[in-house]
Amino acid sequence: MSSQPWSEGTPASVLLATDLSVRCDRALDRAAQLAGEWQALLVGVNVLEIAQAPDLVLGWVGERDDASLARFAEQQLQQDLSGLDVQVRLRIERGEPVQAIAQAARETGSALVVTGAASNESWGRLLLGSTLESLARQLPQPLLVVRQRPRGRYQRILVATDFSDSSRHALHAAARYFPDRELVLYHTTEAPLSDRLERVIDAETRRHIEEGDYAAFLSASDLPDEARKRTRIVIEQGSLGAALSRYVREHAVDLVVMGTHGRSGLMNVLLGSAASELLQWVPCDTLIVREPRAAD
Repeated sequence: MSSQPWSEGTPASVLLATDLSVRCDRALDRAAQLAGEWQALLVGVNVLEIAQAPDLVLGWVGERDDASLARFAEQQLQQDLSGLDVQVRLRIERGEPVQAIAQAARETGSALVVTGAASNESWGRLLLGSTLESLARQLPQPLLVVRQRPRGRYQRILVATDFSDSSRHALHAAARYFPDRELVLYHTTEAPLSDRLERVIDAETRRHIEEGDYAAFLSASDLPDEARKRTRIVIEQGSLGAALSRYVREHAVDLVVMGTHGRSGLMNVLLGSAASELLQWVPCDTLIVREPRAAD
């Protein structure tokens, strides 16, 4: 697979990684919506584990064979994906979850992996030191973590940027996956201590960022002219987590896109240690795009 799985337009295949629990129902709905929008194949993948459902647990206790357990899981996955207006393929995998999901994505040519998140209060515990963190760190494909119930296409998309190469790759992925939507490039700058409650930056600071970092950031990108025209910058001051979360709620943002170096887990996503705060605060779906060189 290319070191940039998102570099050739919209995906021809979308992989849904599901544990067959209600936690992944919203992810399933979103994966089906995206597959329909892109006219892509939807690959449903479950990694067979002991404690997925009571009947599977009983199967292990009763010394049922592995084939029977796989059949039970496949039946449930088939039921979950039945009735969808997209082409579907099912896969039941065994082994370590991250490696199994990565292998399935590679073998099916999937350019996006979709999975679910727990409720808001469990978000931080779920991501840090978990399968999701490992997926974000190791997958070359972008990882979409779904939190909201889908209500149609993603319409309001925000790309969080610190003007780094990582966030440039995130912008490229967003532009290719959603070629007809406006993209908001969102940047925060730290406010002086006395002004922390004020979100609006002064005109001189804004002009310095727009004519300096932002201009250089776009100049170094390979976005076509039409993508540049539908990209606009929003600059606020304050802490990233609080400011971005507030902006997402006030402007009904559907999707936040961010980049990662992929070398030291999600603590290095976008803006270092601020990433854990960002992931816990942002109330919408999150698309994590790994920097291509990190996958080499």
